[in-house]
Parts: sequence; C-alpha cells; structure tokens
Amino acid sequence: MGRTDDVFKASDYKVSPFELESVLIEHPAVAEAAVVPAPDPVRPAVPKAYVALAPGHEPTRETALSILRYAREHLAPYQRVRRIEFYDLPKTISGKIRRVELRNRERELADGAGASAEWRDDQLPGLTSP
Repeated sequence: MGRTDDVFKASDYKVSPFELESVLIEHPAVAEAAVVPAPDPVRPAVPKAYVALAPGHEPTRETALSILRYAREHLAPYQRVRRIEFYDLPKTISGKIRRVELRNRERELADGAGASAEWRDDQLPGLTSP
C-alpha cells in the first residue's frame, strides 16, 4: 500500500503512485518506476512516471510508446500515466526511491529551471489524451 502523503489528485480522482508503479514494473523494459504529479495546463496535475530501464533496453521513443501503451491497457482512464521520463531514480541509503526529490524536480521544471527529456502521451501517435 502506498503512503498517504504520496497520493495526489489527477482529473479529480485520488491516485496512488504505488498502483501505477505496480503496473509499470510489469513491463519488460521497466526495472524500477516512480510516479509523481506533474503540473499540467489543463488539469492541476497528471501522473508522470520516472523509469529506470531494465538491461538491454534503450531510452527511445519506441520504448516510451510501448510502456505508455502497456499502462493504458492495464489502468483505468483516470489513472493513465500521461508523461514518462527515463531517469536514474534517487534513493535513500536503504534503497527506497525518494519521490520527494522527484516531486521537487517537477516543481523546478514547472518554474522553468532546467530541462526535461520526457515523453508526453499527447505527442505520441495512437496515445491521444481524452
């Protein structure tokens, strides 16, 4: 079960990152995943996945498309991961993923500090957002 302080609202639904991450790590290209809210011009926030790839997989458009397509097939529409970024996940000394660092990174990106190499579902053919 995910921690309640990690739960966020997306499209007026409460979303647990743990549920989304559990689906994402079922994809063969995904070694680890962390989901955080990302600011959006239409909605207050959308789910964004930071993904560490499994050995033998490259951070390409095709890999992003495959992962996003898999997530769409296995999640409810309100839970859809709308963005994905291949990233070296920050961890605690005990090996837990530090979502707080990823949430802070999203706030900094929204403020114009830094650049993101993310893939957005609305930029990939066949994954248009409703």
